[in-house]
Amino acid sequence: MTLKLTIWHNPRCSKSRQTLQLLEEHGAELTVRRYLDDPPSVDELRHALTLLGIDAAGLVRRKEALFKELDLKDAADDALIEAMATHPKLIERPLVLSEGDAAIGRPPEDVLRLL
Repeated sequence: MTLKLTIWHNPRCSKSRQTLQLLEEHGAELTVRRYLDDPPSVDELRHALTLLGIDAAGLVRRKEALFKELDLKDAADDALIEAMATHPKLIERPLVLSEGDAAIGRPPEDVLRLL
């Protein structure tokens, strides 16, 4: 049985493209979710954070200009999660999820443990 994975993918991001290619090369059964076009809900983000074992600050792109514009530097988890659901470009990419685990593809090889 092949493990089914979902990648939250941004085709404009080199790390996201590299991660997708790496998973395809390893024969992963993938669902590609273009999360900028199909943003995850607050509940989906909470689930991803649980699988990752991190808080929201670990998933938010702090160097994104929007992070500063929205003044999220000292924001609590709930506010960061709401901001990522509303502005998905704030989500670190790529994110790969399996049924009971998840990994951020930075570097892309970090997702191979899900296979």
